[in-house]
Amino acid sequence: MSTVRRVVAALACVCAFVLTATPAATDPQGGELAGFTIDHLPEQAHAPASPSDFVYEWGDVHFTSRVWEKRMEDGAARVILQVLVMRGEKLADLEELRTFLAEYHELPDGWAPNPFDNNGTPALHTESEAFWVPVPQLAVEVRDPFGLIGPEEVLATARGITTSPA
Repeated sequence: MSTVRRVVAALACVCAFVLTATPAATDPQGGELAGFTIDHLPEQAHAPASPSDFVYEWGDVHFTSRVWEKRMEDGAARVILQVLVMRGEKLADLEELRTFLAEYHELPDGWAPNPFDNNGTPALHTESEAFWVPVPQLAVEVRDPFGLIGPEEVLATARGITTSPA
């Protein structure tokens, strides 16, 4: 195969991949993530911010995460928003989730988030995060790690996450 044909074939593969990439990451409302639909995003998470999805495991808990980042003038990336869907036996209820997150995020002893109602589900929040357990062993967390969207948008984003239709 000639070099030109190889280049054309490679470009065709790249174009096919780009054209068939999942639209969830570019959906202006957040899209679907691991069985949930993100129906609200703060203005700061829209363009020019760009979302990326990650799958990983920590402490016997499986994470599916979407992170919105913005390029800063110095070229560094700054995380604007994170939505994490977690699955694991350690996440049986809200108190176990709070304990797990305190360890995972290396939070100080005495970390005491405030309760709130997340569309009928008991949940906890601080100025920069909100989390809940929709069903045992399944949890969701919304984070504002650098304080760029504020507590009202953290709660609005959390309340805008619903179970995706099967």
